[in-house]
Amino acid sequence: MLIAAGYLTYRNIGTGFLPRMDEGAFILDYRTEPGTSLTETDRLLKQIEGILTSTPEVDSYSRRTGLQLGGGITEANSGDFLVHLKPQPRRSIDRITDDIRSRIKQNVPGVEVAFAQLMEDLIGDLTAVPQPIEIKIYGDNGRVIRRLAKKAAGLLSNVRGVVDIFDGITIAGDSVDIRVNRLQASLHGLDPEAVTKIITTAFKGTVATQVERNLKMVDVRVRTPESVRDNLRKLGSLSISTPEGHQIPLSRIASFTRVTGQPEITRENLKQMVAVTARISGRDMGSTMKDVKKLMAARLSLPPGVTFSYGGLYREQQKSFRDMALVLIAAIVLVALVLLFLYENYTIPLAIIFVDLLSLNGVFIGLWLTNTPLNISSLMGLVMFVGIVAETAIIYMAYFKQILGEVEEEKSALIKAGTVRLKPIIMTTIAAVCALLPLALGIGQGSAMLKPLAVAIISGFSILVPLIFFVLPSIYLLLSHYSYKG
Repeated sequence: MLIAAGYLTYRNIGTGFLPRMDEGAFILDYRTEPGTSLTETDRLLKQIEGILTSTPEVDSYSRRTGLQLGGGITEANSGDFLVHLKPQPRRSIDRITDDIRSRIKQNVPGVEVAFAQLMEDLIGDLTAVPQPIEIKIYGDNGRVIRRLAKKAAGLLSNVRGVVDIFDGITIAGDSVDIRVNRLQASLHGLDPEAVTKIITTAFKGTVATQVERNLKMVDVRVRTPESVRDNLRKLGSLSISTPEGHQIPLSRIASFTRVTGQPEITRENLKQMVAVTARISGRDMGSTMKDVKKLMAARLSLPPGVTFSYGGLYREQQKSFRDMALVLIAAIVLVALVLLFLYENYTIPLAIIFVDLLSLNGVFIGLWLTNTPLNISSLMGLVMFVGIVAETAIIYMAYFKQILGEVEEEKSALIKAGTVRLKPIIMTTIAAVCALLPLALGIGQGSAMLKPLAVAIISGFSILVPLIFFVLPSIYLLLSHYSYKG
């Protein structure tokens, strides 16, 4: 009950500013309006380069336009900056990115930007969940789910701390819709499938032969010139041979329509999906997602056949929390088994396990007082502290068992054991706290990654001595009394 109460209390803490680890560099992803040429995109990005150059903390940067790592499709209107910052002392990376974001919105309209640190961006690419907030909308009708995606993106803009919102709709380049007139094709002895093959050959080409180059066989593809493929009038005049040997223009048996602004189609689990994404600035993920869920449940009405789910780093975090909870339970069970084998009775193991569980509340209280997020790092500290408490309790109870035969009463033996073991346990506790203090204070490059772990362990140490020397003997005497009566 005490553990559950402490956990729930911690999950409902206030949402102050939670600094991220400062890696000394960040990624600035950008998108201009769909269909923007490479030249126009370059002109707009030169203005962003001016903003980066005028930021005193920026040391250097590099830019990619219309290109990305990996095999993904990149339009001419998107790309990213890699920005390297000057070493400390300087403003925090969150304040720098917030400042650059606001200046871009004011001075460079028509450009959408998103910021991520290097490790965050790399992990996001590897796990295919690049954003903390991701709302996946599924449905069979692409227009409906895109309309709902725009509505969801608009709702996200009302949540405090949510930035870099993207509605998930990526507009691809123009395309040509070619429709074969079956009647006209049949009059010339052609069937639609044969015409489709001819058009496909004209656009994609056909492999005519292979040539050897650097010990490799390279395909030689024959297709129509690019000047013909990019011009509808010339494409319509493309000659097609009929079975009788006549040459007819393609426009006689097919119609051509230019389609602009086609959105890219993404599927997941065999259903069309649009992923609305966003990042978080100045808030923790738990409280932010709580507000997002509340808003979506109240104002995002879904038609029949449309569903949505939450993904992104939030989903990965929840999965990691469940896994770490299982690890914590396994750690407590294993500690209990070791104690049973060590003492060959139930009294001392039960007393130690009870104190172990009580100590977890000290960890939660410490995280709450220091406004430290409950993440994987702090949960690792929680699991480690379970073993630390058990080890310290064993040191105390081992000496108690050793002198139990010399002292008539258990109470006197517990007091004497506490008197003897008090000094070494306090010294060990102080030494451990001093060793973890630099991490807890965030001193040193990259210390923010392990800061929650250090804060969790130090918070547990703050109540370790009272638990071992006051609570543990009391629980042991109580259990011994009921065991003796039984």
